[in-house]
Amino acid sequence: MEEFKVGDRVRAHYKSGTYIGEVTEIRPQHYLVRVLAVAKHPMQGDLHSPKDGDAIFFHERRALAFREQTNVPMKMVKHFEEEIPDYNDSLRQALEKMKQELEGVSSPWAEQSLKNIASLEKDYFK
Repeated sequence: MEEFKVGDRVRAHYKSGTYIGEVTEIRPQHYLVRVLAVAKHPMQGDLHSPKDGDAIFFHERRALAFREQTNVPMKMVKHFEEEIPDYNDSLRQALEKMKQELEGVSSPWAEQSLKNIASLEKDYFK
């Protein structure tokens, strides 16, 4: 497993999203990571019933906000050596990629996910 120090730039997978950020604190089993960009937008719906359009609760999953900090398990953090993209640009690209992937899927989960994404876009990019 890779080791990091405070200030290192990282790619961190948190729940179903992936973020680019920096380590701000080292904890016993986690790194505290400050979000600076979005690499992959979180999947929509119930995390315990992935891709189930009929789940009891179909959650709208937001991306972590710019400079929001989150605990990420150490094994879910990797070094990031590239230039960190602009947060809003990266968020827009991650949403667009997710939309393109969902438009090719014919299922209740994909349809509800696209509705959630449309709602999120209105909120994110006012």
